[in-house]
Amino acid sequence: MTDATAEQITAARSLAERANGAMNTVLEGKAEVVSLTVTALLAGGHLLLEDVPGVGKTLLAKTLARVVGGSVRRIQFTPDLLPSDVLGVNLFNQESRHFEFRAGPIFSNVVIADEINRASPKTQSAMLECMAESQASVDGTTYLMPSPFMVIATQNPIDMEGTYSLPEAQRDRFMMRSSVGYPAPAAEADLLLHQSGREALEDLRPVASLEDVVRAREAVRSITASPQLRGYIVALLAATRADPGSVLGASPRGGLHLLRAAQVRALLAGRGFVTPDDVQALAVSVLAHRIIRRDSADPADAAAAVREAVARTPVQ
Repeated sequence: MTDATAEQITAARSLAERANGAMNTVLEGKAEVVSLTVTALLAGGHLLLEDVPGVGKTLLAKTLARVVGGSVRRIQFTPDLLPSDVLGVNLFNQESRHFEFRAGPIFSNVVIADEINRASPKTQSAMLECMAESQASVDGTTYLMPSPFMVIATQNPIDMEGTYSLPEAQRDRFMMRSSVGYPAPAAEADLLLHQSGREALEDLRPVASLEDVVRAREAVRSITASPQLRGYIVALLAATRADPGSVLGASPRGGLHLLRAAQVRALLAGRGFVTPDDVQALAVSVLAHRIIRRDSADPADAAAAVREAVARTPVQ
């Protein structure tokens, strides 16, 4: 693959700046999670938002879809949700005397999987092929997801009654995990004044097209990573696996996701190559949710383990 040209880098940077600026008008004071969301979009990854209720997780996903002019569908995951409710189903057409596929809500540019851990493991598994390969198999026929395609899933870490923990394979499909967090006092006071951020969302207009996103993703893939840089990522993954305090370290897919996210960061900095700083800046967001600690389920402990791995892994 050829290296990204200065024109491609400039166009992708402009898209990201416009998207970040537009989203920040709706989600005031949340620049960090907005930046991670745009990074995941340009990297072709999926985002897991783990946070308490009512902080704007769904609003974040809807805002992203609005700024790129894409379709957005929300799926409320519940214990009785079936795989066919997500993927779609073949229905018999009496007039044509043939079965016709009725696509489910997963066939959208941005899919909001709300409270994903409330669905049964069987329904959660229906998402695996879609997220990993951008396709879905229904009754022996494969259907492609629209391009671009991104899943933003939410789960509540506090109220765990009636939930099913996301299996390791499911979590590994998410490029990043983040949280929205409570708003700053000034932003929360403004929220009370205007009642909701939905008014700002209704006034929001697309600042890019889906074609712009596809071209930006192509530019990201052409950002170069030296053999030494790739070796550094491999060493970092090995450090998470060698940690005696962890039952499970970062997966090879985690390394691929970390490289792709670092390519986005390099591109947004105006560079055609990845540096160790890019990797280190995104390591916690990309790797922490893949790590299982031996004596703790606290996400903060997994994040600390990644930071320690970064600190003790020499830059090559």
